Amino acid sequence: MTTPDPLALLLPDDQVVLKLRAATKAALLAELARRAAAVTGLPAAMLAAALEAREALGSTGFGSGIAVPHARIAGLATPCGLFVRLDKALPYDAIDGKAVDLVFLLLTPAGQDSTHLALLAAISRRLRDKEIADALRKAATPAQARGLLVGAGRGALLG
Repeated sequence: MTTPDPLALLLPDDQVVLKLRAATKAALLAELARRAAAVTGLPAAMLAAALEAREALGSTGFGSGIAVPHARIAGLATPCGLFVRLDKALPYDAIDGKAVDLVFLLLTPAGQDSTHLALLAAISRRLRDKEIADALRKAATPAQARGLLVGAGRGALLG
């Protein structure tokens, strides 16, 4: 029996957005919070504040054009994910200084540290795979991008 991909439940089809426009990192975080608020039912301002507070500790841009903004949220019932590909890469204070165009938002309930770390590790592993990242930059549809992120991995590159 195969173990389900931890990202499958985290990232439904409608939480993958291609060609998102954002002029700045702050605008991107605000838009991610707005979209996550629609999914979670929590106030966008609260989510944005949590994301900004996390960024104040150090950039979640880990290089190669990829960022994984994340926060633990009080009052959140279940983990929430959102993947966006920006229409144009933007400065993000990433560790390598490169602009970011692939962004995976992760929100987890406060107090679920092991879940948060496990999901963060799964997201990072997937996005650090250069073939998957390159394919995400070329994906024609949200479903195609989701297939690359959720369980399909390299197999989706063949399809």
